[in-house]
Amino acid sequence: MASTHHSYLAGQAIQSDRHVDVYNPYNNEHIAQVTECSAVHTQQAIEKALGLGTRLTRYERFEILDKTRRALLAEKESFAKLITSEAGLCLRETLYEVGRACDVLQFSAMEALKDDGQVFSCDVSPQGKARKIFTLREPLNLAVAITPFNHPLNQVAHKLGPAIAAGTPIILKPSEKTPLSAIRLAELLYENGLPGEMLSVLLGPTQEVAEPLVLDERVELVSFTGSVAVGKHIAKTAGYKKLVLELGGNDPLIILEDADLEMAVHLACEGAFRNSGQRCTAVKRILVQRSILDTFTKAFVKQAATYTSGDPSSMDTRVGTVIDEASAERLSQAVDKAVAQGAKVLLGGGRKGALLEPTVIADVPRDADMVTSESFGPLAPLLAVDDMDDAIRLTNSTPYGLSSGVVTNNMEQALKAVRELKCGTVNINEVPGYRIECSPFGGIKDSGLGIKEGVIEAIKCMTTVKTFSLPWG
Repeated sequence: MASTHHSYLAGQAIQSDRHVDVYNPYNNEHIAQVTECSAVHTQQAIEKALGLGTRLTRYERFEILDKTRRALLAEKESFAKLITSEAGLCLRETLYEVGRACDVLQFSAMEALKDDGQVFSCDVSPQGKARKIFTLREPLNLAVAITPFNHPLNQVAHKLGPAIAAGTPIILKPSEKTPLSAIRLAELLYENGLPGEMLSVLLGPTQEVAEPLVLDERVELVSFTGSVAVGKHIAKTAGYKKLVLELGGNDPLIILEDADLEMAVHLACEGAFRNSGQRCTAVKRILVQRSILDTFTKAFVKQAATYTSGDPSSMDTRVGTVIDEASAERLSQAVDKAVAQGAKVLLGGGRKGALLEPTVIADVPRDADMVTSESFGPLAPLLAVDDMDDAIRLTNSTPYGLSSGVVTNNMEQALKAVRELKCGTVNINEVPGYRIECSPFGGIKDSGLGIKEGVIEAIKCMTTVKTFSLPWG
């Protein structure tokens, strides 16, 4: 029997006759229903947040985040199972995701205790005076976060943790496909002392929740992670407010002829197949120098065959489902179109419902949809490149600019990649998606506006800098 969960208005569970149904992507089981909000609830959430009274001290913010982190760690297995049931991601991945979310809360708690204010002496030029200028950060009055399905806990933690650390009230609109772990995290925050006015979690129709939040002039920041189309729509309609847009990616793993073959194979598999390939920073294109392509391909196919797909709740499964059957079907069609253009499927390609086998495709044309657009799933297209210059041209040829990985032992080539790849991150001898939760993260071009996330940068976005000066003899 499906369980009932609630949207939250300033810490209070919303009672409603309307519900959002949540299904397990693996077996299509109806696992939960969540009370749905109306436009009235949206307006009430805004007013509650703006009516927040006394601000929390730095220590109080630290305490809430740290206690919540410890509570989340104590519930690690149940959270992982919850994510697996709503997202279809295998248990190995969801256990890892809970660990990452704990890191986000820990780094957010640490930052809550810090004061990054600056001091400027004014007597440092002929035009100066005997004064000092000081800066401090003040929280925004209200932020809105809209999060996707692919990391249903960690993406939420990346929005809520920095907001709480900054002292900024926030309204969260999680994906209707994967709202359960977001709601449970909010409940943990309430249980560990977060005032209700600082967080509402609203689920409901776009025209009643997301659109009013984006359009409302009282909202000072919209932080959105999701598709390029929706992100650009937000940019066009949001009006005079801060925007943090983390959009799609088409990230390459560039493998040069001097690369450590074992490392290259490992990174290609991890980058393409982890999280069912549903990461904006997943390896979407494997660009291999032509001189080693055959050798690499044989080793890669052998290793990729060990990434077993199946029941996400089994610890033996390494690749679970994509988010739903329609997404799996689109991915299968992308493979079929590439094959029609001359590509060859070397491994996988089978599909059952939302479960798509890890798929290795060789001889993929450079104009195939799966390499010019973002393929959000466990596809590993192999493309030959002549050298680093060719790889850079091919990488930069798409509208995306999020991350990249380069496998080489040649420092000159590594530095060339850092200088010339048009993207937000370049990782040498690592997957494109490597980071820690407090490091800056974000893309350019259609991958984002160049505004970074990560705990430290997100806190900056959740605040404004106030400058003041005092006489100082």
